[in-house]
Amino acid sequence: MYATVFRWRSTGKLTRKVAITGIGVVAPGGVGTKAFWQLLTDGRTATRTISSFDASPFRSRVAAECDFDPAVHGLSPQEVRRLDRAGQFALVSAREAIADSGLEVEGLDTHRIGVSLGNAVGCPTKLEQEYVVTSDGGRHWEVDHRYTVPYLFDYLAPSSMAAELAWDVAAEGPAAMISTGCTSGLDSVGYAADLIREGRVDVMLAGGTEAPISPISVACFDVIKATTPRNDDPEHASRPFDISRNGLVLAEGAAVFVLEELEHARKRGAHVYAVIGGYATRSNAFTMTGLRPDGREMAEAIRVALDEARMDGDRIDYINAHGSSTKQNDRHETAAFKRALGDHAYRTPVSSIKSMIGHSLGAIGSIEIAACALAIEHNVVPPTANLHQPDPQCDLDYVPLTARDHRTDVALTVGSGFGGFQSAMVLARPGAVAA
Repeated sequence: MYATVFRWRSTGKLTRKVAITGIGVVAPGGVGTKAFWQLLTDGRTATRTISSFDASPFRSRVAAECDFDPAVHGLSPQEVRRLDRAGQFALVSAREAIADSGLEVEGLDTHRIGVSLGNAVGCPTKLEQEYVVTSDGGRHWEVDHRYTVPYLFDYLAPSSMAAELAWDVAAEGPAAMISTGCTSGLDSVGYAADLIREGRVDVMLAGGTEAPISPISVACFDVIKATTPRNDDPEHASRPFDISRNGLVLAEGAAVFVLEELEHARKRGAHVYAVIGGYATRSNAFTMTGLRPDGREMAEAIRVALDEARMDGDRIDYINAHGSSTKQNDRHETAAFKRALGDHAYRTPVSSIKSMIGHSLGAIGSIEIAACALAIEHNVVPPTANLHQPDPQCDLDYVPLTARDHRTDVALTVGSGFGGFQSAMVLARPGAVAA
């Protein structure tokens, strides 16, 4: 075991630093971190017409699906039978992250290992499948429970997915499911980082997972007209910051990280992708889906995250935008970047990877953290695909169409979620954060 000396900042925060030492990704367009990064740097899109069910009755029939065969990616028949698709994504991502980190869990104190997983809508795929079976396609109001699988409660309680990861690595520390809408995958990593900083744990498996491409989820987004009706051109349907954008593209996927206390990682010779310098989340206390145009709440989350990292805004080299491809969001966060960073916002590359892999709700925040860590690792900024006609009110450098070689020591990633959630995280190259 590793002993750590705790030092306190003037803010009362512990100065233990949190390192990302392993990354695992299941994303549209490719399973695994390497395939994910290749798609982003190529500027390719993985949005397409929904293939997992007959979407013809719906207003929006576009999604970013994962080409995922659980058996090919190492899941046993029992795991495939037991787990919802979101749980399968999480387990495959977590195993990749652990292998990538080189962490030997067997040699650690299992009470010092925890799990924090983000998810917004639970397990709709399996729940819907089971309802169809037990109700005979919806024909019976009273259903016969004997026709359900014995795992039905697990599909109803998303926390079962966090428990599954804990069981897989015998983690006996904190295990939590964070569900804050579309910021879940960002908040889950922020929560995990705080546990490490506080000295409660040394290692966390943290990330987000989502598999919402099912009739019930598509219907819900159809009702509020949040998703794009651009069904005739699915490959170019997600258009963040473009004047022709008309709604988000629903997606699925997962990303899971191995987070460690930095000295813990260094003592075992681990590769460090990035350090989590600061994190903050705020609520706008406004409306369920509305955003104030001045971006005040997101700007406040950015300011607090920078303060925690002990950085000025002009240290930011790259911003991974929420960039959902809705007019309200794109203008809101453009205003937030200007409010938080001042003139430096105009000199900072900004991009939205949702243009390529869609919006996977509670998972996307974690997937975007992965993109930021890899941008720092490779000094490449992913592009905003499909950006041909920028909205005049979105007048920052949104890296249109093509990835850009760009020295990236510090990256900012933000999220905005239904319910008024606004979150921000600062990631940095090791050594770029003040001691």
